Amino acid sequence: MESELKDMNSNPPTSKEERPLLKSESDVSAAIEELDKKFAPYARTDLYGTMGLGPFPAAEKAKLAVAMVTLVPVRFILAMTILLLYYLVCRVFTLFSSPYRGGEEEEEEEVVQEDYAHMGGWRRTVIVRCGRFLSRVLLFVFGFYWIPESCPDPETTSSEEGETDKEEPERPGVIVSNHVSYLDILYHMSASFPSFVAKRSVGKLPLVGLISKCLGCVYVQREAKSPDFKGVSGTVNERVREAHKNKSAPTIMLFPEGTTTNGDYLLTFKTGAFLAGTPVLPVILKYPYERFSAAWDTISGARHVLFLLCQFVNHLEVIRLPVYYPSQEEKDNPKLYASNVRKLMASEGNLILSDLGLGDKRIYHATLNGNLSQLRVFHQKEE
Repeated sequence: MESELKDMNSNPPTSKEERPLLKSESDVSAAIEELDKKFAPYARTDLYGTMGLGPFPAAEKAKLAVAMVTLVPVRFILAMTILLLYYLVCRVFTLFSSPYRGGEEEEEEEVVQEDYAHMGGWRRTVIVRCGRFLSRVLLFVFGFYWIPESCPDPETTSSEEGETDKEEPERPGVIVSNHVSYLDILYHMSASFPSFVAKRSVGKLPLVGLISKCLGCVYVQREAKSPDFKGVSGTVNERVREAHKNKSAPTIMLFPEGTTTNGDYLLTFKTGAFLAGTPVLPVILKYPYERFSAAWDTISGARHVLFLLCQFVNHLEVIRLPVYYPSQEEKDNPKLYASNVRKLMASEGNLILSDLGLGDKRIYHATLNGNLSQLRVFHQKEE
């Protein structure tokens, strides 16, 4: 995080003379178009425009108006009912159970890790099966009525060592996926119910907090507050190794890009998922669209959810690649391991490789917001 902020601060506009002087609405529109080209992995190209602000054709306005008084209320009530129902399932089946504590206690702080994912027996089975079923139901409510999945030929996608021919193949320590939307989490919950990495504050949220503990989310904090603090990478690395060795341990799900894209690109992978040198299961998510893109970039969460609920049908396609078994060279070099998996996913998913990162995304958003503010001023003057 600190390095990203340094990158952002290292290239500030040096003077007013170096900044483009935008004198008209056409200048602002041209500047936004240029930004979209420069930061292509984060640009929205759907009918709803930059930041989902339009302009909207008259036909689209009519569709939105009808959907807001019909689809949206029904879907919202159903979604909240499903969330509450699953919360009650988690609450009932974790009664009289002590959460697993996988971290050291710190002074005046809560336990670093606390979850119910290590709970065994029939209660854990009920929590997992209900979670997977209700997650799929929730996707159905959101308009994802069918989700086609494809699996490429293992012979063309496995690593060079050919470890897939073993009688007892190793269990993948982590699932890695491209990151397009918050909907990615719902799909993975419905498919395999893995653990995710989340901020510690998530565990304290109403309803969602208990559900995240049943998922076995790895709660992380950005700053060390004790000599024994392992950091994000250390904590995740331990969970990956545990999932690899112990079949009853929750599988962990990571988005190695570290942020979302518009779904057409694949950013540089961080090495956290590959440090342990265990096999990984690559999954590619694609959201085809005609009107509104499910990608969550340059648009507010509330606006995105509203437009998503207004669409009668939404689309999601999944490509599940075979388990990737690293060579010894890849185990010794996590960067090489991450790069090779990234190239494979880009090739199989027909995605464009990009070297941009979270720091570039923040610059894009900040600059875009500034230009759109000028555009609003022009419209106000015209009125």
